[in-house]
Amino acid sequence: MYNTVVFDLGGVIINLNVPRCVESFKRLMPEENIRNVLGIDDEGEGVVAVSAATKQLMHDFEYGNISPEEFLTTLQKYCFEGTTQEQIHAAWLSMLDTLPQERLDYIASLRKKGYRTILLSNSNELHWEPIWKQYRLGEYFDMVFASHHLHIAKPNKEIFEHVVREAQVDCAHTIYVDDLEKNRRAGELYAGWQTCSSIEELAEIVK
Repeated sequence: MYNTVVFDLGGVIINLNVPRCVESFKRLMPEENIRNVLGIDDEGEGVVAVSAATKQLMHDFEYGNISPEEFLTTLQKYCFEGTTQEQIHAAWLSMLDTLPQERLDYIASLRKKGYRTILLSNSNELHWEPIWKQYRLGEYFDMVFASHHLHIAKPNKEIFEHVVREAQVDCAHTIYVDDLEKNRRAGELYAGWQTCSSIEELAEIVK
């Protein structure tokens, strides 16, 4: 029934630890700045009350419109006096958690069975580089699409159309794995993909 699987990265392949990231930033900036600048809280949920300026900052970084240096320099303005960019960088990376090898092994097994595997991720350069180097993700995917490379992001229509066009995806025979409901809905609406929320659910569907 399926010949292509499109995978999200954060929350599907690599685990994220947003509460730990919040705790790391509590040592660097006032708690209200964590909510209003980073747009996250102790439960790792998105927060509505984000100023337009800082919302634009996060948008621009995810879209690759600003460099990591510009991102860190801007965040530094909201931190306690004396906070270094190295400390901010480390706190930002603390969001990244474990990546179980069995998930990569499963993706590799799909390729051996003839499935095309595609990575489609909203990411940023500071998170992307260590994940890419440590886990050699290029060995597991036929094509890779990342928001900060493309300057477009999920759940916008343009990124799904881009993947379909560039990868020549057979949409009727594609399944898309993403932990966020809004992204799954967009994949269904804009690309006509079947969707699921985890690799475990995917395995049940395709076995």
